[in-house]
Amino acid sequence: MAEKTTAARPYAEAVFRLASARGELKAWSEMLGFAAGVAADPAMVRLAFDPKIGRARLTELFLDVCGERLTAEAGNFIRLLIENRRLTLLPEITALYEGLRAEAEKRLEATIVSAYPLEEAQLKNIEQALKRKFGREVHLVPQVDKALLGGVVIRCRDLVIDGSATGRLRELASHLSH
Repeated sequence: MAEKTTAARPYAEAVFRLASARGELKAWSEMLGFAAGVAADPAMVRLAFDPKIGRARLTELFLDVCGERLTAEAGNFIRLLIENRRLTLLPEITALYEGLRAEAEKRLEATIVSAYPLEEAQLKNIEQALKRKFGREVHLVPQVDKALLGGVVIRCRDLVIDGSATGRLRELASHLSH
């Protein structure tokens, strides 16, 4: 994982610099996200590792699948990745790019896991509290996990706030065993 991230970082930084200079951060997010989905498709992964498929043919197939969802520059980026045998890094490149974009836009993404779907008002209150804590915009990604029993678990960067019933029971068990 760390090796992939290390190899992907220069590509992500280069794309970010280009998108930032042109004011196209959102457009590149969309293009990279779509292309990463295509690159992660099992059929495309097989083609990428098939020695019978030349790089030119792989590029042609990949760009045909993407169609008009990619600009000419994005197509050139895909060509570069294929030429350097780095197409399989596209999901990591996309994740790193999104991190750079979030940092530039002073925005954070936080995952909030609850036992049941949260109401919009509850999400807004949590979002505002995290905004005050971190001093930047926060985008919540809600998820449901019935195993929590109740409460929520919030993950933002390296911070984990476990207010779930399962977490409390685990904490209680730990205290009782000592």
